[in-house]
Amino acid sequence: MAPYNKFVMFILFFGIILPTWVVGKPQVPCYFIFGDSLVDNGNNNRLVTFAKATYLPHGIDFSSGPTGRFCNGRNFADFMAEHLGFTSHIPPFAFSNGSDILLGLNYASAAAGIRHETGRHLGDRITFNQQLQNHKLTVSSISDVLGGSDLASNYLQKCFYHIGFGSNDYLNNYFITAVYETSSMFTVEEFTKVLIQQYRRQILKLYNYGARKVALHGLGPIGCTPYEMSRHSSNESCVEYINTAVQLFNHYLKLLVDELNNNSRLQNAKFIYLNFYDMSMEVIQQPSAFGFRVVKSACCGTGLNNGALTCLPFEVPCRNRNEYFFWDAYHSTEAANKIASRRTYLALNESDVYPFDIYHLVQL
Repeated sequence: MAPYNKFVMFILFFGIILPTWVVGKPQVPCYFIFGDSLVDNGNNNRLVTFAKATYLPHGIDFSSGPTGRFCNGRNFADFMAEHLGFTSHIPPFAFSNGSDILLGLNYASAAAGIRHETGRHLGDRITFNQQLQNHKLTVSSISDVLGGSDLASNYLQKCFYHIGFGSNDYLNNYFITAVYETSSMFTVEEFTKVLIQQYRRQILKLYNYGARKVALHGLGPIGCTPYEMSRHSSNESCVEYINTAVQLFNHYLKLLVDELNNNSRLQNAKFIYLNFYDMSMEVIQQPSAFGFRVVKSACCGTGLNNGALTCLPFEVPCRNRNEYFFWDAYHSTEAANKIASRRTYLALNESDVYPFDIYHLVQL
């Protein structure tokens, strides 16, 4: 495509089309979110854990201030709710009430993983298995509200489900050899295959609870986070052995998407893969093309690359937050989340999603 045509598409997408999509009736009746700190919006607030973001400067640019989001502002799920046409953000399960459940819930928990032991050194967290149990309770409540399991099933199959796990299984499990035994039990490839096998069982359980339109969040380049670079990199380059593991996980996750979509027993279900790795690397390698100036250091933190210690209570963050890709040692800024949500909602590059984007998924 010629550069001029690409520019015209960019203007049409970001300048005209998106605002019309966030007005009026939502494109799906409900939106359910499962994951870790990348999309946690308050489920860890009351837990005994180091993995919580209940203090400033977290939320410094968010309308309600600190809410439990590991970000200066909105996270990926917040933006996706806006793209889908919801007039408010999806509430956390921990603070939900009866009126919330029909529009969806966010079950995500910082430090959570596919494996039950992942993140335990940080304290309490809500693992994917526990998030599934919480959703089972929600499904039962929806059945009561709507008047039966058949009506609930018909309702839920129209909803959108976003699942994002795996980062902590490497970051807060496999690569912390002093705490976890997994690196002595498995090679990286063996561990990844075990992870994907367990992930498959968990996703099928969610299917049994009614999920039919499912987006699986691929892992980003963990080896490029300020935390990993502060620990391992001597020349401000990404940590390749960590990124190699992440890419292996994404490879098998994409194969899993194919397997699930070709499974004739999963009637009326469709699964897509969101390619966060390549999108993030594109920004890291060409930051100015996306409006960023700083991609190797965090906006808030201390030590090398502001990544040795994550954002501490009442620490003074950078002022030019829209020019930073990383908010803290691990998480992206609101500006980065906005780009990722746009590119996965309506993909301009075929490689951003597989086999198609969220906009087309929810139309099915």
